[in-house]
Amino acid sequence: MRALLSVYDKTGIADLARTLHELGVELVSSGGTAKAIAEAGVPVTDLAEFTGYPAMLGHRVVTLHPLVHGAILAEPGDAEHDADIEKYGIKPFDVVVANLYPFGSDPSAFEHGGGRAEDMIDIGGPAMVRAAAKNHAHVAIVVDPADYGTVVDELRAGGTTPETRRRLARKAFAATAAYDAAVVTWFDSDSEETLPPTLHLALERVQELRYGENPHQQGARYKTMRSHSWWDDVEQHFGMALSYLNLYDADAAWAMAHDVPGESGEPCVAIIKHANPSGLAINASLAEAYQRALECDERSAFGGIVALNRVVDTATVERMVAGPQADIVIAPGYEDGVLDALRKKRKNTRVLTAPPPTVEPLQLRQINGGFLVQDAHHFPSTRADWRVVTKREPTEEEWRDAIFAMRVGGWVKSNAIVLAKDGTAWGIGAGQQNRLESGQLALAKAAGRAKGGACASDAFYPFPDGIDVAAEAGVAVVIQPGGGQNDQAVIDHADELGLAMVFTGERHFLH
Repeated sequence: MRALLSVYDKTGIADLARTLHELGVELVSSGGTAKAIAEAGVPVTDLAEFTGYPAMLGHRVVTLHPLVHGAILAEPGDAEHDADIEKYGIKPFDVVVANLYPFGSDPSAFEHGGGRAEDMIDIGGPAMVRAAAKNHAHVAIVVDPADYGTVVDELRAGGTTPETRRRLARKAFAATAAYDAAVVTWFDSDSEETLPPTLHLALERVQELRYGENPHQQGARYKTMRSHSWWDDVEQHFGMALSYLNLYDADAAWAMAHDVPGESGEPCVAIIKHANPSGLAINASLAEAYQRALECDERSAFGGIVALNRVVDTATVERMVAGPQADIVIAPGYEDGVLDALRKKRKNTRVLTAPPPTVEPLQLRQINGGFLVQDAHHFPSTRADWRVVTKREPTEEEWRDAIFAMRVGGWVKSNAIVLAKDGTAWGIGAGQQNRLESGQLALAKAAGRAKGGACASDAFYPFPDGIDVAAEAGVAVVIQPGGGQNDQAVIDHADELGLAMVFTGERHFLH
């Protein structure tokens, strides 16, 4: 029995080599892998001796040799293969242990090459891995140190099983697919195109979920292979297992709590139901921000997601345990005693600690037969780009309310109307088929608390009657994208009502 060992990640390779040697397996290796094995006192044949050729071209050509690939791809028992094995002196491998150059890491630390990213594009490794995986009927390909133990156990029992070799082969092709996807993504990183001509996704399942969108559906979290997500660093302190919608809603809540404060970076609390905010507030006091976010729509807050962008202190947790039960609480941390207080009163609530959220440059949404792709939601324009279109100008306080309302509106499912005052979204109308009904929902929820504040619409008002709701709520300023055929009629109506109106020129639909 013969094994080829050629790895960049040498975790456990010396112990594996020693065990294989003890089982009577002849070891062939090269470069740093051979050195590590030899230094461990394990006999090993250098690949240069095996092929008759040394590593060349700055280590670019090592395993790319007919005797290596012949030994990997040979099918003993096939008459033509047996003839070639005899004619060319091919010595078949039974086990191939290989992993790839760490493409995407710092090339200056790479031991082969001149410090360029291109040097870290592995050629021989993927070719060898794919060859062994293709021939999994005869060869066990091991790309993950986590599988060393399984292979050793089976060899001790007489040999690797067909089922294990097939599983390892699938894992090998997944590894090379992810590697190629990473290289393509690197090429795209220098492109001026926001949307490249092709996208290459290689995803791995990293978290089993309690269930999918509904209990009769299965669900799991996948991530891009060879990547690290902020979700990977989330710590769940207690509470029930997470479901598909728990992650979906918590992801939205966490993004809102960090995005809405903008450059001010003020303490922010977002309470989310079905990916929509039922309450959202910023305040110098985290406890006050929580209380205001709760009071926006206390009934809807039950069973929601509470996201706080600050470490939760005693004053805040006192209000939280006195309020309705949340499905999830997510924050960057918790002061001493806070977790105990939450556990005592809310033992089923899933309490999470998380790092700041990150934003994927491209957002994908699956449809039947394909995907819709766009760049990530953002707010490219600023106050300097906007224009006041009414006779009355907003005051500075009204400007603050308008900016806050507009930013919240960008996170509300369309059609969206937000009524806000003093850093609190007192009325949120979401997801209606017409803008007027969204406004009426926001009006009912605000219940007079947005008086003197702002009304934000995620798209233009098609008719003047839309801003009657804003006037009825008592706001002082309306902020909207503009761009409708009836813009002038809407502006004239705002003047009649004594409202200030700002056009941003920027729609923020969210579906």
